[in-house]
Amino acid sequence: MKKVLVTGASGSIGINVLKYLLSEGKYEITALDLKNKKVIKRLKKYQNRINIIYGDINDQILVNALVKNQDYIIHLASVMPPWVELFKSVGEIVEYEGTENIINAINNFNKKCHLIYASTTSLYDNSLGANTKESIKENNLTNFSFYKYKTENLIKEKLNHYTILRVPLVLSDLKKDPFIYNLKNNLYIEVTTSLDSAYAFVKCLNYEKDINKKTFNIGMGSKGRCRYNDILNNILKNYGISFKYFLSRLFLPKNYLSPILTDSDELEEIIHYRSDSLIKYYKRLKNKSNKRIIQKIFGKLIIFLKRG
Repeated sequence: MKKVLVTGASGSIGINVLKYLLSEGKYEITALDLKNKKVIKRLKKYQNRINIIYGDINDQILVNALVKNQDYIIHLASVMPPWVELFKSVGEIVEYEGTENIINAINNFNKKCHLIYASTTSLYDNSLGANTKESIKENNLTNFSFYKYKTENLIKEKLNHYTILRVPLVLSDLKKDPFIYNLKNNLYIEVTTSLDSAYAFVKCLNYEKDINKKTFNIGMGSKGRCRYNDILNNILKNYGISFKYFLSRLFLPKNYLSPILTDSDELEEIIHYRSDSLIKYYKRLKNKSNKRIIQKIFGKLIIFLKRG
């Protein structure tokens, strides 16, 4: 039985990665995440089916011990916007130095281990047609995308077995997971959902030779392309207003990017991971938000005022 370590296992993608790995029924799974009430609650129902380790990827001794016997590492641990934009050092510590610990452990104890790393399509500044062959302009990067790119280069330099998946804006369960509100309204974007992106990471395990030492953009293709404002309006309509919406739209810089990806079909043609759509996502959001009546009323009011 192959062994898989998932870092950042309680996040919006990570928790679905665990579900898909378990459904495959052929992996010994270890989940690594920081110990707090939210993480413990989210991982509790898996405690009899997987190995749960509460710890930090910056703990080199712990990382060494975990990496020694793994066949694959799905590396999702990260610090998302807006926090990494507000506290730059967090990106250096968690994103770069944490991944460096994993790389060192692989090279010192387990060189055959395959690392699958979650990067971001926010690296691109061409919103209407980005692809992995495009050169990255480092002077245009935000803190988040800068440390993702710096970490990508470290992985490419130091490892022989890796795959990098650049992930766009992820639509997830808003009752449990955060959502990035700091994009410009008029941007035409390509997104993915936590379900499709998680399945992409899991399906990669079956195609190691085809994807080794390669970088891919993952997205929903034509089914996941629209203006960012359309997504906001559907969230306000189906989920309602939230404090984070007000905070982000009023005070945060609108500097996150999730561009149209001209090559997002490339990985789909190899591993066939897509099954979700924006319509399915909005339906799930509505079904899980039946009790948010007042929030939905105010959400629809915000849509009306924006149009006015």
